Order: sequence, then structure tokens, then C-alpha cells
Amino acid sequence: MSDELKKGLEGVLVAESGLSHIDGDEGRLVYRGYAIEDLAREASYEEVLYLLWHGHLPDAGELATFADEMAAEREVDDGVLATVRELAEQDEDPMAALRTAVSMLSAYDPDDSDHAPDDREANLRKGRRLTAKIPTILAAYNRIRNGQEPVAPREDLDHAANFLYMLNGEEPDDVLAETFDMALVLHADHGLNASTFAAMVTSSTLADLHSAVTSAIGTLSGGLHGGANQNVMRMLKEVDDSDKEPVTWVEDALDEGRRVPGFGHRVYNVKDPRAKILGEESEALGEAAGDTKWYEYSVAIEEYMAEEKGIAPNVDFYSASTYYQMGIPIDIYTPIFAMSRAGGWIAHVLEQYEDNRLIRPRARYVGAESEEFVPVDER
Repeated sequence: MSDELKKGLEGVLVAESGLSHIDGDEGRLVYRGYAIEDLAREASYEEVLYLLWHGHLPDAGELATFADEMAAEREVDDGVLATVRELAEQDEDPMAALRTAVSMLSAYDPDDSDHAPDDREANLRKGRRLTAKIPTILAAYNRIRNGQEPVAPREDLDHAANFLYMLNGEEPDDVLAETFDMALVLHADHGLNASTFAAMVTSSTLADLHSAVTSAIGTLSGGLHGGANQNVMRMLKEVDDSDKEPVTWVEDALDEGRRVPGFGHRVYNVKDPRAKILGEESEALGEAAGDTKWYEYSVAIEEYMAEEKGIAPNVDFYSASTYYQMGIPIDIYTPIFAMSRAGGWIAHVLEQYEDNRLIRPRARYVGAESEEFVPVDER
């Protein structure tokens, strides 16, 4: 076995997967062979979930059945909502609140007593419940902390539209619903990113699905993973408040040793294909509202970073202004990321269970050697 150190496991192959493939040199992302551009523009989030979990795109009948099954699982038990209310009233961090509530869902899951990893159907049922209930939890948390009562989910709306309805208390127009659905598709899976790997490590111990998703949420909460989109929007607001040109602001920030969020990626060497799609959506939303400043700031910063630093934007860079123009609070951008990526986490856990081996890497010991033990009363 090689003793070569790979910090952060960079470049280390640890699994084979049929779920998503990233070509970092070409800027290409596919889910089970389908280009992300086609899926984002043509498929619904429910279709993508079905593709990831079942291995093929559903026909009309399969999609209708699957969507109905998902919609029927949206309601959250009173015990979970009571905890969400307490967390919101205590002003808990949104990702911490989501992590706690998702973990609590296991207590109310009718299949949770069966942790057998080889019971795929039970795990699919758990996956549907988890994915369906996360939007309800997040929308309820946001409303309660703003002094409003939660809005009950509707079964006649799709996954994306129902979340916006529960969040704002009114049914979204088609443009907003379709844009949000596209964003969910774009974030659904992305290889062995840190949160997906955390879910796989947890499930490799034969822990249950709720434990794996809870691990993933905790991992996604970090600023080097899911938290970057929030930091991008805060940066754009700083640019707007500063009255400086975006490039001048970035130059000053870099001179001060600050990091420009939303750039660089451990896998992509070129522009993230998801950023291309969301950039178009950010521009379209701005044009529809009659104010494209957020998009224009973003383009100016992107062009500067490409010319001066040789780095391209990742998905977080344009998801920020897209969500902001949809009226979504900045501090729930990362929970929305979790809401979408839950589908991918679950798919990878199902894949891990099918051919499981405990994930157990090694560390090179660099500590002291041959220390002589001294009894406590002689130290």
C-alpha cells in the first residue's frame, strides 16, 4: 500500500459510481449520462430524483405516481414542528436548525425501525419522506422566525413551487417556479463532494439513512462547501453599498487579504457549467425586474478574476444573485442547497449500501516516539 500523502484525499479514487460524472477540463457535468444543460432546461426536479434513484428517466405514468408519492409525504409531524418553532424562536442558525429537525424525523418514520441496508424499498420510502419534508421544515423555520405561522404544504404543486408557496404564503408565478426548479436540478448531485462523501462514510458503517443525511447537512454547512453562496451575495451587497466599481472593490478586497467567494473549484479547471446556466437565469430575472445590477456586478467580477487570477466561477457565484432576485433570504441559501442535494445524498447512500465496504483511510503518524511513562505523582 502506498504511503504517499494525499491531503484532503485530492485525486484519490475511493468508489465507483453510476450517478454523476464531472469533466473538470471540459466543464461538463452529467447525471447518469444526461448532460446537465438538458436536464436543467427540460426535466423537473422530480424527474431528476427518479433518474438518480431508479437509474432511468420515468415515463409519464411513473413520473405521475412518483410525484404523487412525494407530495403525499410533505406534512411534518407536530413534534418536529414544535422543535422547529423552538429553534426559530431561539434564532438558531438555519443549517443547524435543519440538521436537528432532519435528525428528529427518524423518530417519526414508520420504516426507521428497519435499518437493514439491503432493504432498498424501505430506504426509498425513507428517501422520499426526507426529501419531501425538508422544504416544509425550512419554510416553517423561516416563517416562524419572522413572526408568521407556517403554511401547510399543498399536494397539487410540484416540489419547487410548493416550497415557494410555503415560504411566501402565495403561489409563485410560472417564471419563479421554473427558475427555482432549475436551480434544484443543478444542485441535485455533484460527484463525491464533501457532504456526499460524509454521507457515504456514515452509511458505510451501516448506519441508517437519516444518520447519513444528517452527517451530510453538517458537512454542507461549512463556508468552504455550501456556505459560499451566502458569502457571494453578501459580497455583492458590499459592492453595492460601497459606491465603488465592482473591479475596484475586488482589487481593494484582495489587497486587504480578503478572499473573493464563488471562485475556484477542486474539480473544475474551467467555468462550472452550472454557473453558466444560473448566470443566464440571473440576467433574465434582472431584465424582468428592470434592474440588472446584480448580474452586471457579477459579470464584471468574473471577467476580472479570469483575466487577473486565471480562475472561473463555480455554481455558488450565480446562484446567489438568482436566489436574491427571487426574494429568498440570504441565510437560507445553504439550506436550499441541502434541500436539493438531499436527492443526490440519498442516491449515493443507496449505491453505497449495494456494494458496501467500511470507509477507513489511514493517517501517517508524525507524533513523538518512545516516550517513557512517568506515574502521575512523579510528574
